[in-house]
Amino acid sequence: MDWKEVYEAQEKGVLKSQAGRCMDCGVPFCHQGCPLGNLIPEWNDLIWRDKGEEAIERLHATNNFPEFTGRLCPAPCEASCVLGINQPAVTIKQVEVSIVDQAFEHGWVNPLPPARLSGKTVAVVGSGPAGLAVAQQLTRVGHTVAVYERDDKIGGLLRYGIPDFKMEKEQVDRRLDQMKAEGTRFRTGVSVGTDVTWEQLRRRYDAVVVATGATVPRDLPIPGRELEGVHFAMDYLVPANRVVAGETVENQINAAGKHVVILGGGDTGADCLGTAHRHQAASVTTLAIGKQPSAERAAHQPWPTFPTLFEVASAHEEGGERTYLASTVEFVGENGKLTGVKVAETEFVDGKRLPKAGTERIIPADLVFLSLGFTGAEPAGITEQVNAEFDGRGNVARDGYYMTSTEGVFVAGDAGRGQSLIVWAIAEGRACAAAVDKFLMGSTILPAPVAPTDRAIAVL
Repeated sequence: MDWKEVYEAQEKGVLKSQAGRCMDCGVPFCHQGCPLGNLIPEWNDLIWRDKGEEAIERLHATNNFPEFTGRLCPAPCEASCVLGINQPAVTIKQVEVSIVDQAFEHGWVNPLPPARLSGKTVAVVGSGPAGLAVAQQLTRVGHTVAVYERDDKIGGLLRYGIPDFKMEKEQVDRRLDQMKAEGTRFRTGVSVGTDVTWEQLRRRYDAVVVATGATVPRDLPIPGRELEGVHFAMDYLVPANRVVAGETVENQINAAGKHVVILGGGDTGADCLGTAHRHQAASVTTLAIGKQPSAERAAHQPWPTFPTLFEVASAHEEGGERTYLASTVEFVGENGKLTGVKVAETEFVDGKRLPKAGTERIIPADLVFLSLGFTGAEPAGITEQVNAEFDGRGNVARDGYYMTSTEGVFVAGDAGRGQSLIVWAIAEGRACAAAVDKFLMGSTILPAPVAPTDRAIAVL
């Protein structure tokens, strides 16, 4: 019932055993599964040989923030592990987070300021994992980088979207301390597009990077949507995270003693579930419109692709009911307040998911949280102020080098690719930094792990 991280550190003997299993591999396909191109066999071997300081160097060579991915990434690398063909995969994610936690504990993570400054300036708008990766990479090669964030603290969804039971915020703060020591500058409480215009940033900086994420939530326009008690997931999670951080939030949505229904079975829905448990909700039901995924890899998702599997997060282990093939038909209520959710069994007709007539039932509900994903980036004056276009999927359009239709304005992460994984955000941030550096200097030594058109294993 507390807000501390739920997973404990891995016992050293088990950790070494897992790292040693990696050495049984012939050809490591985990590289194919990781968008960052992490050198997984190399740092597994170093951990097996008790060389933690060398292991963190190899890990940082491809991943700026392994403490984030080691806690939040769904580990497509493990789906590509060769041992996973006929036995449980190596616990790559657990080894990764153990390496970086040990490195911070022993003081092996130090600032890497540039040897000299380039004289070029870059504005990064958004301080999520993509924006932070862009900023750190560009700062380290000598550019003066300022990160703009509309919230009062840096971190984006890492700060206020991810509950502390999944990642405590000291993980963000200690990495920010490193970045500040390297020279990255942070500007909080600045809403770009209103407080300062995109055009002003273009005039003030040599390059601008849009890393605002895909924050427009997908709605469910059905009867009763206007009832009091129906909320987007982030309207519940963000204030809850602020309260945990010690802030006072007026009119906070609190699930204490209430019947809660969560629409959507993804990570955000699980975050709402764990938060509702800690608020001591009377009951929590998660509804998903589709079929329950298989516990085994499906034939159309062969190794080493990233399969859709039935997953049990820590929040699911804590309780609550999960219902699949449930189509939400209507929100019902009295006197303008939500009292229940009318659902029907989902049937598939000509490839479409439709509610099956005659199967309707009402689930009691005082609160409903819409956790249905996100449709794209917020416009925030981007088109009007810098003529950067949006594509048909609601994302900021860009070319093969992360540049928008306006020269000198780049886009990285979910703002350009749509809702995706944290590992893709960091990979795009690193690659976008290389593109910006080349634009400013004519060449670059920064690595570019992925191209903006590479969507091979993206989860949308």
